[in-house]
This record gives sequence, structure tokens and C-alpha cells, in this order.
Amino acid sequence: MPKLMNTINQAIAAKNAKRCKDRNIILPTFRQMMNPDLIPAEIKNQLKDIGLWDINPLNLFRISWKNDINTGLYGKPNFIEIPSAITGVKARIFGLVGKYFPTGAHKVGAAYGCLAPRLVSGEFDPDYHKAVWPSTGNYCRGGAFDCALLDCPSVAILPEEMSAERFTWLKSIGAEVIATPGCESNVKEIYDKCNELRLDPQYLILNQFDELGNPFFHYHVTGNALLEAYDLIKTDKSRLSGYVSATGSAGTIAAGDFLKTKHPLLKTIASEAYECPTLLLNGFGGHRIEGIGDKHIPWVHNVRNTDGVASIRDEDCMRLLRLFNEETGKAWLIEQGIAPSVVEDLALLGISSIGNLLASIKQAKYFEYDENDVIFTVFTDSAEMYQSRVEEQTAEKGVYTALQSALDFEGPLKSQSWDNFMELTYKDKKRIHNLKYYTWVEQQGKTYEEILSQWEPEYWLETFEDNLDEIDAAITAFNARS
Repeated sequence: MPKLMNTINQAIAAKNAKRCKDRNIILPTFRQMMNPDLIPAEIKNQLKDIGLWDINPLNLFRISWKNDINTGLYGKPNFIEIPSAITGVKARIFGLVGKYFPTGAHKVGAAYGCLAPRLVSGEFDPDYHKAVWPSTGNYCRGGAFDCALLDCPSVAILPEEMSAERFTWLKSIGAEVIATPGCESNVKEIYDKCNELRLDPQYLILNQFDELGNPFFHYHVTGNALLEAYDLIKTDKSRLSGYVSATGSAGTIAAGDFLKTKHPLLKTIASEAYECPTLLLNGFGGHRIEGIGDKHIPWVHNVRNTDGVASIRDEDCMRLLRLFNEETGKAWLIEQGIAPSVVEDLALLGISSIGNLLASIKQAKYFEYDENDVIFTVFTDSAEMYQSRVEEQTAEKGVYTALQSALDFEGPLKSQSWDNFMELTYKDKKRIHNLKYYTWVEQQGKTYEEILSQWEPEYWLETFEDNLDEIDAAITAFNARS
């Protein structure tokens, strides 16, 4: 069974516990992130006076889908429905909202899922190591934030063509930043930099693409949030029919594995950029859907549990980013009878979130879903992260007009079809899984035996289910020391 804690160094773990004690740091368990009711009242009382993005160790307890920004405490999962008036399909489409995590994106949870096991096991020594966060965007921001809360040094690696907001914020928080050549799809360049840093033992690489703590967080925390959200909106006739997630590092898509344990007929759909159709066509290329690095299959992707692939044109995402955020676009939508509150909610969707929405529409049209079918997806971050991209579009294409609003509504939205959508057969899934070999066994040092074992469902069931008690017990024991 793959373990979240591979080695135990009691001496370093004890030193880490003392470090946390000196800094008043308490670590949340995974069950507390799933269910904030388990968080001690003393911590909740202090959280009321702490801002969501404040560099305060107690904000580790805000790594949750259930942050209530009005009270500073917790409530139901944060999610919204995108109505049929916008999607053009009968199926109900909902998305969990990532904006209300610290850093404004859910990747802070995946980063914690990778760092916490290393900290409590003593595999990571903050007095010696620098935590390295290879990323195409939000993961390195989440890792830098977690490190700042824990008072640990951090190194963020991301492509140089990512949005300016990411670089500005990383530098403001004190992270060392390394910009690698290219855009979202230039992941190999990130790996090359990691391999260069790995020659110095001071650097501890926390690679979201092969760290099982990433999908482990989403299986439990995101999966349970999705299930709770569905239970809040379902009717007697509802069917939880679909779950859509951009593959990116293949962390978030693991929530679909959890949902299938409760709703076995659910179909999990992976979305990707049409300009880089790795799953669809073994393809490659650059694109503008930020944060979903590709040209390879992440080691942590349970491909056998993925039922379809939807490839989304990046131009569709950029056009809708303007429609949802330009004042002219919002005014036009309201004139069409869409409620102002719904229009305001559209700013909760960043570029990859829009891609997930479009993939959900493709799924609904391909399977001919009706009003009883429910699709959930994840709006990983908000348009707040991409205002510079909106400005770039204005500079490139001119002032946004009502006519362009109508074109963007009728084109990328209403005319979105199930083209570039593939329902995966057994052999399709095996083909995609086999692509892992060339990146991970040939280039990154994984074993032939493990890539074979990853094809078996037991590998993933044991990874996700059998590690929870062990890691939560280790975190509890660590906190008792500190």
C-alpha cells in the first residue's frame, strides 16, 4: 500500500513539535477539515477576529470548503448553481467555490495534504529543508501560504507566462520564486528544475503531480463537501450523474473516486484544453487555461476511474471571462432576464473554472441529461486572480460591447456541443494510463512494478481509505507534543 508517511524520524518529529509549540501552531486533522464541527471551540472563538488571508497559524483551520465569510466561522459547503438560462441544458450544474479558501483557491488544501505528513513524520525538517512547490499556478501559492503559516522556508516554481497576480503575491509573502520557460502546458520544464534542485539535499520537492497527499486531500475533504452539497439540493427524483474536474495535477478529480463509493453510476469527466489534448488525442501544445498543466498524465491520476474527456477551447474560456466580468457583459446578461445575483456570482469563476463549466455542459449534452440529472464541478479559483488577463484582452481586442456580449453568449455558451468529447472505454483508459510510463518510469524514476499496480483498483482504495486513521492519529499525537 502506498503510504502518506514513508519514513518516521522521531528525533526530527520531536524537534518539529517543539518548533510548532514555540510558534503556537496546531495542525488540523483531515477529519477536522472535512467536518469543522470537530474543531475545538477555543480555536473557533479566535478565528472570528482573524482575516481569511492573514498569516496566522490558526488559518490552517480554514483549509475547508465550509468557511462562512460573514461570521468568520463555518457553515454549509460553499457552492453555487449555474442556471439553465446560462448553460442552455436541462441538467442542473453546480460548482464548489474555491475563492473562500485562504489564498482564494482550493490548492492550499492539496499543499497541506502533501506537507503535513512530512512534518509530523519528521521527513521534513524546517530548520534544514526548503519546501519546493512545483506548480502551474495555485498549488505553489497554497504551499507558500502553508509554509508562511508554519514559519517554514518555501520555493515556488511556476511557468513564466502565468498571470502577474500570482508572481506579485508570492513575492509579497516572502517565497523564493523560480520562473520556468513557457506556459501552463510546459510541465517538463518544471520537472527539469526540480531535478536540478534535487541534487542539493536541502531542497525537499513536494511535487503535486506525484505526491499522493494531493488526491488524498481531495478524496476526503472535497469529496465529502460535494456529497454534502448534493444532499442539500437533491429532490426525490435527483440523480448525481456527473462530476467534472480539470485534470491539472489530477488531485481534484480524485473527489470523483469518493463520490463513486456512494453513487456508483456517477460518471467522472476530465476536462483539458483543446489546444493540448493529451487525454483526448495524446496531444501537446500551449494554451491559456491557467493552472491545468498537461502534456503528460500525472502519477496520482486514477485513470481507470475516469469515464470521459472533454477538451475545451481556451478562446471560449477567455471570451466568457470577459462576458462574466466586464461591466458591459454583466449588464447585457441582466437585460436578458438573468438575475443580478446570478450574474454577480459568475465572478467566482476563474479561467479553469469556466473550462469546468463548459465541460459540464458538454457532458450534459453528450449523455442527454434531463432536469433530474445533477452535475457537480469545482470552481477552483475566481476571476480575482485574472484581472490582468481581462485587461490584456481589452488591449488586444478593444472595448467590450453589447454586441460582443451577445456573440460570446450565443457562441461559447449556447453553441457549446459535445464535440471533442470522448466517452472512455476500458481500452481508452488503459491507453491513457500507459502514457504515465514515458514521463514517470523513463524520466522520473518510478518503478515498472508500481505503474502496473496503479492499474488495479485496490491500489487506490488502499491509498485513500487505509491512510486516514494513520495520518490523523499522527497529527493528533504531534499536536499533543506541541
